[in-house]
Amino acid sequence: MILPTSIVEKPWGREHLPAPFASVPGKRIGEIWFDPPAALPQLLVKYIFTSEKLSIQCHPSDEQARTSGAGEHGKEECWLVVEAEPGATLGIGFRQEIDAEAMRTAAFDGSIEELLHWHEVQAGDFFYIPAGTVHAIGPGVSIIEIQQNCDITYRLYDYGRPRELHLDEGVAVARGAPYPESLHSRIPASGHAALVDGPFFVLDLVDGVADDALLYSYAEALLVIPVAGDVLVEGEVVQAGECALAPDLASVTFAPSGKCLIARPVADAP
Repeated sequence: MILPTSIVEKPWGREHLPAPFASVPGKRIGEIWFDPPAALPQLLVKYIFTSEKLSIQCHPSDEQARTSGAGEHGKEECWLVVEAEPGATLGIGFRQEIDAEAMRTAAFDGSIEELLHWHEVQAGDFFYIPAGTVHAIGPGVSIIEIQQNCDITYRLYDYGRPRELHLDEGVAVARGAPYPESLHSRIPASGHAALVDGPFFVLDLVDGVADDALLYSYAEALLVIPVAGDVLVEGEVVQAGECALAPDLASVTFAPSGKCLIARPVADAP
């Protein structure tokens, strides 16, 4: 079943979207969400398109969200860069350790932007973003984001835009540390790749026919996100730019050039 989408306008979005998406005249599209199906409400998949920097922000963990009363779930997420202009960057983590007081001061005066580690990226870069990681997406990128289905965002700095900041909440959950390089990888030009084996969801890149280990791992409901070529989910064609719910991986058939992301929640997530 192909999931319906929600188109979200953002001040930092783009007037002209990359293929296969159609631009909407007069609108700056920042995100395209795939509405989470009832069978997998734990996960949200979206595309993000930027022409300006997004706010510097962070998200709480499940425990932090519950303790503060903000909600039942926090947010861990991951990003696959599918398009990037030359010199495009993602700010993830700090260049060096920083304590809460210094982080608050830097967020207040804007110098936090210079304290982040800005990673130059290109198509194929993949980042896992644990809860509490301070991050910002720069201009000129298109990203597939897979995340816990949670909308709790604490903005620490927003470049003077007239939007609410959340310094107290953000500093309380933020990690004042460099981003672990082990959480950054590049997807291979060909072949499968295990991208996330986390506490809340699992994500794999499948190139061609899935092997027995993947079929066993994805024996229940999953999300299918094509990145090249077509795939069939129970006989329905799913193309790049779409996302579908499948009852299991055995119901997914790949075209010779088909390559996609597959994701499922962890059954015994904390």
